[in-house]
Amino acid sequence: MKQEGPDVLLTIHVQPRASRNHLAFSSDRIVLRLTAPPVDGAANAACRAFLSEWLDVAKSRITIVRGDTARAKLFRIRDADAAAILNRLQPARRESGSR
Repeated sequence: MKQEGPDVLLTIHVQPRASRNHLAFSSDRIVLRLTAPPVDGAANAACRAFLSEWLDVAKSRITIVRGDTARAKLFRIRDADAAAILNRLQPARRESGSR
């Protein structure tokens, strides 16, 4: 995660076609498991919706900068604070057992 001006850049590894939507940490990376298939942008839309709800920011503030068709995606969260985003991610980090 990186603060870039008023925005936050967040790298997430997305795993489509999971049994449930779930955010976790694995080896210090964020992993988002989604039930949506990687077809016609369904997984990307589900990813934005999940992040919007989890981070409590509007979907319109979340864009994919890189990785539209890849599992490793770079998201830009406009007008956000890295510390606040990290704070919102802490429950998933604790649940995953990561430090």
